[in-house]
Amino acid sequence: METSSNHLYQNLGKLFFAVAAADNEVRDEEFNALSNLVVSHWRDLDDVKDDFGTDASYQIEIVFEWLKEQFLDAETCFQQFADFKSDHESLFNSKINRTIWRTVLTIADSFHGTNKDERAMLDKIKQILH
Repeated sequence: METSSNHLYQNLGKLFFAVAAADNEVRDEEFNALSNLVVSHWRDLDDVKDDFGTDASYQIEIVFEWLKEQFLDAETCFQQFADFKSDHESLFNSKINRTIWRTVLTIADSFHGTNKDERAMLDKIKQILH
């Protein structure tokens, strides 16, 4: 379970990056919004630790920052998340899905509201969550 949870958090980092990168620009406001949500919502979802004894939910931020440095494209990151979700449906209960949805909405809205590229990404996310 712990390995699956770590992979879940890593793939959530990909998804949240895909939202931020949907318009080909990742802004500090988007990362800051994500960081706040990791602390306020994701950290307390389970007691899983990573290999270093840190709360595994911080994998979300680590992967997001790595992707920002590498600047993978949003579509690739979204598709990797979608594939992971398809292969690990049992990890996605209603609470996780609601928290994902809250997070993607907050990221998209964090810099002057949600733009059309982010709305298109949100539509794709909504389809795979429901």
